[in-house]
Amino acid sequence: MISQPARPGRKKYVLFDVDGTLIDAVSNQREVWGTWANRYGLDADEVYQVALRTRPMETFAQVAADRDPRECLAALHELEDEDVRSGVYTAFHGASELLRGLPPESWALVTSNYEHRVRGRFLRTGLPVPDVIVDAAAVEEGKPSPVPYLLAAERLAAEPEDCLVIEDAPSGVRSGLGAGMTVWGVNAAAAVEGVHRHFVSLREAVPHILAFIADPHTNAAA
Repeated sequence: MISQPARPGRKKYVLFDVDGTLIDAVSNQREVWGTWANRYGLDADEVYQVALRTRPMETFAQVAADRDPRECLAALHELEDEDVRSGVYTAFHGASELLRGLPPESWALVTSNYEHRVRGRFLRTGLPVPDVIVDAAAVEEGKPSPVPYLLAAERLAAEPEDCLVIEDAPSGVRSGLGAGMTVWGVNAAAAVEGVHRHFVSLREAVPHILAFIADPHTNAAA
């Protein structure tokens, strides 16, 4: 599906990915997967490289096919929950300014993680939490399916063409594009294929995102 420019004069919305977009969780994810791999006698670096490309159940199928996937998932969830309680998290520069500068009803979070972990990380980093969070438990099809972003738009009572998606990863970009939304990429040296605009950092994108919300005539795809 090809995104359409937002209609002039209509209210606009911003839908954010979380990990890698608003919060820097790379070291946390690497540590969690490393600890998980050590429990099963697996090579931590190899497991992490697979985990970067696949969802957990797919990861288990590739790196621990002889293990009960439910047991593997339970162990991963235990480690992730502990990391939320005790890990060190950092919000990307500009995240707090950006989220506090948006009208509360104009933005949402769309994450492949779970809401309780997102809330825990936001609490740790001091970021405001929106009314709408679409997490892994809210949808049967995760990114790169368009379903998560379409559900977020529905919960905001927004049309897809009035939504701007902020993402850092290829699967999230495909999800936003498939939903018919404009997608901007952040926090990467090179642009992810398909994005309408690319910013090396979230901080660089902040004034443009705020301008998108403030001016109903802005064309985010330009």
